[in-house]
Amino acid sequence: MDIWSAAVMLFLIMDPLGNLPIFMSILKSIEPKRRKIVLIRELLFALVIMFIFLFSGQAVLDFLNVKQQAVSIAGGIILFLIAIRMIFPNKSKHDDDISEQEPFLVPLAIPMISGPSILAALILLANQDPLRMTDWSIALFCAWSVSAAILLFSNLFFKLLGERGLIAVERLMGMILIMLSIQMFLDGIGNYFGLGVA
Repeated sequence: MDIWSAAVMLFLIMDPLGNLPIFMSILKSIEPKRRKIVLIRELLFALVIMFIFLFSGQAVLDFLNVKQQAVSIAGGIILFLIAIRMIFPNKSKHDDDISEQEPFLVPLAIPMISGPSILAALILLANQDPLRMTDWSIALFCAWSVSAAILLFSNLFFKLLGERGLIAVERLMGMILIMLSIQMFLDGIGNYFGLGVA
C-alpha cells in the first residue's frame, strides 16, 4: 500500500462527512466563538491519540505474538464491517442523547474522530511495514488535515450538500472502503498461503 492509498483509507474510516450532523448537534449549544476553539482542541487531542497508536501498536502486537497475516485478515474484516455500516447506517446513529456540556475528549476526540476503527487501521499499517513509519505518519496527517478542514467548515458543507447529499457521499465512501477491505483481506489470505495475491 502506498502513502496516498493509506491516506485515502484513513480518511474514509474517519468519515468526517458522515459525522458532520453529529458534530453540529453536539456543538450547537456552545456559543459560536467558543465552538471553533473546542473543535480545534478536540481535533488535536484525536491526532495525538492516533499517533500514539500508530507508534505503539506494533509493540502491543509483538507482545501478543500476532502475525502480520492475521492483522491483515482481521483488518480487512473490520474495514468491511465499517463500510457496511456506512452504506446501511443505523438509524439511531444520530438520535443519541446530546449532552449540553462542552465536550472534552469524549465524544468528539474519542470515539468520533479517533475511534476503534481508525486505531485498528493504524496498528495494521504499522504492522504491515514498520520501516515506513514516516510514510504512515504523513498519510495519517494528510487524512486528519482533510477531515479537520471538513469539520471546521461544517456549516458550509452542510449548506452545499444538504442532508441527502451527505448521506450519498457517505455511502459512496463506504463502497470505496469495501473494495479496500476486500483487497486487504485477500492480501492477508494470499500471504498466509504464500499465494502472493496482487
